[in-house]
Amino acid sequence: NMGNAESNAYRNHLSRFLPEEQSDIDGVFDTLSGSSGSAAAKNGKATKKTVTLEALQARKFAYMREPLPEQMTIRLYNGMKSIDLTGKSSGLSEPIAKEQFVIFMSNLLKGNADEKITIIMRMISTTEGPVKGKQIQEFTEDLITSVVHVLSYRKELKGWNFENTRDSASGIKALASQLLSELKLADGAKPVGPQLMEMNFDQSIVEDWVYRVPQISAFLSVVIRQGLHVLHSLPDQAKDIVNLVPGCKGIKGRGLVSLFDIPSIIYINSHLPAELQHKWRLLFSSRIHGESFSQLCGHIVNKGPCIVILKDLDGCIFGGFASHSWEVKPQFQGDNRCFLFSVFPSLAVYTYTGYNDHYMYLNHGQQTMPNGLGMGGQQDYFGLWIDSDYGKGHSKAKPRCTTYNSPQLSAKENFTLDAMEVWAVGDLPESAETKGKKSILDADPEAQALLEMTGKSRQSEGLREPIEDDDDDN
Repeated sequence: NMGNAESNAYRNHLSRFLPEEQSDIDGVFDTLSGSSGSAAAKNGKATKKTVTLEALQARKFAYMREPLPEQMTIRLYNGMKSIDLTGKSSGLSEPIAKEQFVIFMSNLLKGNADEKITIIMRMISTTEGPVKGKQIQEFTEDLITSVVHVLSYRKELKGWNFENTRDSASGIKALASQLLSELKLADGAKPVGPQLMEMNFDQSIVEDWVYRVPQISAFLSVVIRQGLHVLHSLPDQAKDIVNLVPGCKGIKGRGLVSLFDIPSIIYINSHLPAELQHKWRLLFSSRIHGESFSQLCGHIVNKGPCIVILKDLDGCIFGGFASHSWEVKPQFQGDNRCFLFSVFPSLAVYTYTGYNDHYMYLNHGQQTMPNGLGMGGQQDYFGLWIDSDYGKGHSKAKPRCTTYNSPQLSAKENFTLDAMEVWAVGDLPESAETKGKKSILDADPEAQALLEMTGKSRQSEGLREPIEDDDDDN
């Protein structure tokens, strides 16, 4: 009996959800199907209710603005339609049955790559068979656009917003391209560029990609939970977005637009050690603190692991993650968790090769050694270098940086700096708490005396920055 088999599959999927999750899913389905707690439900006729595409789209009228972009709503609908209950392919305009809705939720939120793949293939393209690279790219861009949109809509950006970050449009394309660069053919080759866009990929290749690129499932989960507002508030359900976006400290009220955009924050954050992913705090910005190497050192030394990001005059944006507190000394420091990255024109992370341990370097005021901040490569030949003669830098990689296997990150090998930021990640180390209370002027009486001679002591007192409380920036 077909009906029996169907209800068995349905019950198996239902059993993946806790009772409170089941009632949450029921509630959302009832709202979408336009009936809630009706007499029919009590008579066991509840499964006959259906949800139309119009109902999914009409959710936008229930709010001031749309929780999900239209394109994504259509893709979710197509994904729900792909759940085949009867063995015959359903028409495109048919409404969604309760079983389809539940199995869709179960597969995408609780399933493995194998269970997700048919739905994802239908979300990429409504026609059966292989999909083109450019269709996967469009799906991935829609997915990232929806994540950024819905996190903003639900006020889950934790202090970041569209005003204090770079425009996300180029970042969405860059992140989609970066995720797509992980598509592997059966022989292990990775197609690139125009070749990738026009190539056909069958279901097994896309499934392998979804399995290996965790962001796709994480993003889908956020879009469903936050976009359809289902299973979003249950305690163990929020964990997939807990560290998707780190909390943002130190930018509020400063009128600064960061060099980061929201997609690049999400991507770079996912490469940090897990214990550092919950919070970023602005330590230094050339636009706030001025273009001075000693100001830079004063703000970043002994502050724990940091992200350095800079923009050259040609518009390239790139940087590095320093796994240890910066110290001024003529030796290399750090460990193999350090990495270099590019944000624009392309988004990528370059991790250590094992070739040498030249992870990070900071020196100032020495006669014999290079003075500046460097990461990777070797002296005078760094993967990333900011000269102590602030404003000049280089990124040398012929063809790759030995430490991180990174290409040249700047537009020109020797570049001129346009702007720079340093973000501390994770919690402030204990030692820095106490050091932080003292100004660099307290530590250096000579500098204090010099300032007093030039009549500047009062102003410099004003330069002391308040230690920031961990208030919630939202």
